[in-house]
Amino acid sequence: MLILNVLSEALLYLCFSLLLGSFIINLVPENYRPEIKISKAVILGAVLGIALFSFMPVLRIILYLSEGGLGIGSTLQSVLTNFESGKAWIKTGILSIILFIFLLPIKVERKPYVSITGLILTLALIGTIGLSSHASSLSKWPGFFTHTAHLLAVSTWIGVLMIVSWFSKNHDNWLKFLTWFTPLAMICFLISIITGISLMTFVMDVKDYANTWPLSYGQALLVKHLTIVPLLVFAFINSVLVRKKLVSEPTFNPLSWAKLESVIVLLLFAVTGALGQQSPPHDISLTLKTEGVSSLFSFFHSSEVVFPLHVTPGIGAVSLLLIAIFFLILTIIIFVKRAQKSLTILMSVLFIFTAYVAMMLSIK
Repeated sequence: MLILNVLSEALLYLCFSLLLGSFIINLVPENYRPEIKISKAVILGAVLGIALFSFMPVLRIILYLSEGGLGIGSTLQSVLTNFESGKAWIKTGILSIILFIFLLPIKVERKPYVSITGLILTLALIGTIGLSSHASSLSKWPGFFTHTAHLLAVSTWIGVLMIVSWFSKNHDNWLKFLTWFTPLAMICFLISIITGISLMTFVMDVKDYANTWPLSYGQALLVKHLTIVPLLVFAFINSVLVRKKLVSEPTFNPLSWAKLESVIVLLLFAVTGALGQQSPPHDISLTLKTEGVSSLFSFFHSSEVVFPLHVTPGIGAVSLLLIAIFFLILTIIIFVKRAQKSLTILMSVLFIFTAYVAMMLSIK
């Protein structure tokens, strides 16, 4: 069930990204983007995916409560009518059906009003996810707006990237595409960082960041943050280095590098999905007693956890950090030297692993 929940949350982010990306890209003049062909099945599948995958947290509550002997039917009715997550999902389901019916007979790419309407309905769907978020349950409107802004920023940035990476028929107008996408991605990234830190403050004190590492939540959060680093390296390659390459070599095809960046994004979505399944550390000591120490943390530190934890990298940890940075440098070298591109994914995984071990060894 845990793997199913992780996959469903990751796929939910992917569905939102595909929808937002497809509507946004269809509103961009054709001479400012490559030729793109998005299958109607992909768009309709993303709409249905949002309805399906957003139901998984509700289903988890239903299955948990039904163990009390109330029965699935009565529990389903109770959760959908009395729980905020259930009420929010009803809104998500209704909006998904409206969007699906609206898109079904229409060719999205030919009518700007279709993309604008689709964009508005997708924003409303993101809002319903914000309503059912943990942050919204803790602090109604601040939590709602923060979670909604975070999901919107990430879905916009990643959505355009995914659509252009996987649905472009060529790489025409790529330099013009970068003139608007690069600043858009930077703004979205900045918003996602600010709202991401703000979301952390709903469940923990940022000063306790290292103290959460013995918990599964802290482990997933650390891995998520480490996964963002190679994503930024790919963003640097696909914006700065690709731009220079295209100026000196107009026939250079950047599509494969954009696809590689989107692979790291999928990895980030999966880690984020895993993070969403962990108990938030409102009270770290209490959460540690109820949830126990993460098995990953125990692998490095088998002794009893004593707070506060101190991060003081020794020679071994610093050496590993330098090796991790070297893997990132190798990623750039692979681009410059035109070596096997798939190796960059391996370099990213090695960076995450090595940097993670360095962090674990830094704890005293």
